[in-house]
Amino acid sequence: MSTPDTWFDATVIGIRNLTPTVKEFRLQYPLALRLAPGAHIDVQVAIDGQTAMRSYSVVRSDANGQIVIAVKQVQGSRGGSRYMASLTLGSTLKASAPVSNFEPVYGPHHYLLLAAGIGVTPMLSVARALVAQGASLQMLYAVRSKDEQAYLPDLQDLLGERLRVFSADRNERLDVAAEINALAESAQLYLCGPIKLLDAAREHWQAAGRHAAQLRYETFGSSGRYLPQDFTVRVPRLGREILVDAGQSMLDALSEAGIAMVSNCRRGECGLCAVDVLETDGVLDHRDVFFSSREHAGGNRICTCVSRVAGTSITIEPPWRGDPDLSHTTVL
Repeated sequence: MSTPDTWFDATVIGIRNLTPTVKEFRLQYPLALRLAPGAHIDVQVAIDGQTAMRSYSVVRSDANGQIVIAVKQVQGSRGGSRYMASLTLGSTLKASAPVSNFEPVYGPHHYLLLAAGIGVTPMLSVARALVAQGASLQMLYAVRSKDEQAYLPDLQDLLGERLRVFSADRNERLDVAAEINALAESAQLYLCGPIKLLDAAREHWQAAGRHAAQLRYETFGSSGRYLPQDFTVRVPRLGREILVDAGQSMLDALSEAGIAMVSNCRRGECGLCAVDVLETDGVLDHRDVFFSSREHAGGNRICTCVSRVAGTSITIEPPWRGDPDLSHTTVL
């Protein structure tokens, strides 16, 4: 399992329901830790007797070592949200120090923040940082219904008229292409949300001829086009067949079976865990943002940390080319 250098014992000191499906947790760390905008923490969760790791964006923190995260109960989740929902006041869990791969690149340009659903969580700290810098910004927030508008009062107080909310139950549609086309050439776009939103934004951004470095995004690997289901991974060179449960990642199943893998982010962003696809009985449910839409359509490689198969099986060639009896997992 990919792990941070240091785990801390964090105690749950506050829980509140933000929406019918989103729960907020206030965690007390043993010491104050530096927090950059857009940070996330890794948390060890117990799923069916196994320890796994999940990442959650930090909503806010304070100088006393308290960190606030929010977790959405997702249908067909891999088990992390179920575990988090089982926590009560006084529960202790292993959590990492905050790490940010999403801190704004400050400058005189305009910023467009785009969040959908639980993707709002990293945007809060990013928006606060930009406001503190006096930056020109606007935020677009898409939700399924008015009942699922987590942190809306906080955003309204912070941004006022610079915030626009799109609610599907009011037939309000966020036109990603139009919003991108309306941006100045120097503008930056920061977004977090389901994979369909990320794919649409990346495609329109590229089609508009904009610089890739001006598009920044965060992902959550539970979002896919199909509900998770059990499937079998076949590794012909090693003569192995491994069952991947619906609540388990392909990467974890392969690692636990002794198939040597390389991994790092476990969020579908770095591509280190990708393997060659030899054959598929079903549809590849790509949930990463490392490969392009063209590469997804080609179906030649798959990121095992988040992507799955909607079908019965997949046949792969893993990265390890050495002794087939040597079992290890490399973590960078």
